[in-house]
Order: sequence, then structure tokens, then C-alpha cells
Amino acid sequence: MDEMDFRASPATSIGIELELQLVQPRDLDLAHDAADLLRRLERRKIAGAVKPEITQSMIELNSSVHTGFDGLSAELEATRRAVSEEAGVLNLRVSGGGAHPFHDWADRRIYPTERFQAVLERYGYLAKQFTVFGQHIHVGCPSGDDAVYLVHMLTRYVPHFIALSAASPFYQGEDTAFQSSRLTAVSAFPLAGHMPFVADWAEFTAYFAQMRGFGIVASMKDFYWDIRPKPEYGTVEIRVCDTPLTVRRAALLAAYAQAVAVWCLATRPQQPSPAVYRVNSFNRFEACRFGLAGEMVDPYAGERRRIGEDVLQTMARIDSALLDAGSGAALAELRASVRAGYSDADWLRLQRKAGGSLADVVRSACDLWAAPGS
Repeated sequence: MDEMDFRASPATSIGIELELQLVQPRDLDLAHDAADLLRRLERRKIAGAVKPEITQSMIELNSSVHTGFDGLSAELEATRRAVSEEAGVLNLRVSGGGAHPFHDWADRRIYPTERFQAVLERYGYLAKQFTVFGQHIHVGCPSGDDAVYLVHMLTRYVPHFIALSAASPFYQGEDTAFQSSRLTAVSAFPLAGHMPFVADWAEFTAYFAQMRGFGIVASMKDFYWDIRPKPEYGTVEIRVCDTPLTVRRAALLAAYAQAVAVWCLATRPQQPSPAVYRVNSFNRFEACRFGLAGEMVDPYAGERRRIGEDVLQTMARIDSALLDAGSGAALAELRASVRAGYSDADWLRLQRKAGGSLADVVRSACDLWAAPGS
């Protein structure tokens, strides 16, 4: 099968990838023990998969495919428990969050796989600086044309996903004044940004063939776009989220992504417009800097409003009849947190205010991750 043959998957099924921090209990800095932890986890029966990431201070949880929130949430909790138990045997702690508050990127060690070594050789120090932690959300699509449509439509909601997941206010020992500092590391890569405005899957495959012909890319993995199609999975992959502090929050974000995708594919509220990419950089920055309090431009309505307000308006537009009961309840829970102005980034800042040090922040985040049902 050719890599660019789009493998149809159940419409708007969901799955996630979750990158996690491995922490040393003695000083709360990042550890180098991913290989040992992964070997232990190979013995456990886990519904999804646990994989290495680019440095040995991180691992990636991959869920299986789900139709709604309840199944995904239950699986993530079971995986969280298994990871926490095996990490404890190795005297490791685990944390969510989009960036470790004070680690030194130069201390990181690249995980010894052929792909990660190639990334190091190609991108130099950027590979080690890529020790940031994100949640990727996959949404199933019945065809390549639907995937192209959905990438364009979901780009309008990029500031939503950034603001709702923001969990990296601290970086390299400093308060960045951002809600999400993680995406600055991603933006440094030359193939970051967004997919070109193509009309359909045929036009996209022609674009990919040209880029491959130039020798710029070898596979879809070489694109670090905010949202990209994944033809081998039959999905669209949203890549702008920080890793939340809890698996429940991660499942809530996936439920929201699913709800928006279901609504877009079922109702086709607009034809995609290239204007969405003209305002994307502004919207993205506002979400990273200010979170839900930032402003965004709606390229279709030509209006500017608070991101939190736009999230609530979007939730009100989504037809609850399109969702199952679990996903509808998840949307209601997330809506309540938006109305309360909650973000993981604000929670992390409160921990520093209460404890006084960034080590206390990491300890609190590890405690929160370890809590059952968190």
C-alpha cells in the first residue's frame, strides 16, 4: 500500500497520543530512564501502546481507537495506573504538563532509534530542545477529501485547543508570561506551521509528491504542522495541545475535538477559506500568550472576540444530538471549566505561589498525575 493511500476509518472516531515527563524524585529534574521504564511496561497488558520519544526523559502513551469519551477515559486511567506503578518500581515519578519548568535542554539524551538519531543529525540542538510534551488528538475520517476539509475547518479552532490545554507557563527556570510556551520549540522547525490550502486529497498528494521530489520530506512525519492528515491511520491529527496535568483533562480535550469534527462534517457550516491561514499566526500567538483571555479573529464572520467566549459559542452551536451521552457530559464538564476560567497553566502558577520554588511545582504536578481518577 502506498503511504499516501488514505485508509478510511470510522467517521469521527478518536484516539490520542500523550507525551509524559519522567522525573527524578530527589531533585525533581528530568530523568534519563525511558528505556528501563519501557522494558517494564512491555510486560503489562495495556490496551494501547507506550513508546519512546525523542529524548530519554519522556515516553508517549498511544490510546486505542474509541467512539466516545467514556471508553477513552477508562483506558487512559488504566494506562496511567500501569505507568505510575512501573515508574514507582524504578524510583521515578511521572508528570503531565507541556514543558518541564527548569530542566537544562543540553542535559538531554536522544533515545537511540534510527529516526531520532536522524532528527538529531538534521536539526542539531533543536532535537534536544524538543523535550517538550504535547497531546496529539486523532479524529477518524471516511475519505481523504473529508480529511482535507477537516484540516482546513479545524484550523479555525486552533486557538481553542491551545488555550484549553495550556500547561507550560515555566521554561528553563523562568515564568515565560505565556500560558503555553511549548509551541515556540515546535515553531523553530522549518516544516512547522500549517498545511497549504489545497482543494482536495488529489491536490494534496500532488503537493506531497512535489515536496518529496525536492528531497525536502521523506514521509508525512516530516511535517510538524499544527494539524495534519495521517493517511495510514485514516485520521486528521491535531498537534497544538500541551499535555494536560491529568488524563481526565486529556480525554475532555479529545471529546471536544471530536464534537467539533462531528459538527463540521455533519453540517458543513462553511466552505473552507484561505483566510483562516491569514489570521492563524495571530490567533495562535494570542492563545499561547493569554490562553482563554486572549483574542482571536473569526475569519468567516470577520469578527474579533475573546477565545473563551468563542469556545462557549462553539459549544452552544454543536448539536448535542450528534454526540453520545458520555461525550455530551464531557462537553458540559469542559464548558463549566471554561466559564470558571480554569487552566492547567494557572494551576501551576498557583503551586509556585504556594510553595515558592519550581521544584515544588513539579512535585505538585507529579502528585496530581499519580492521583487515581485525576
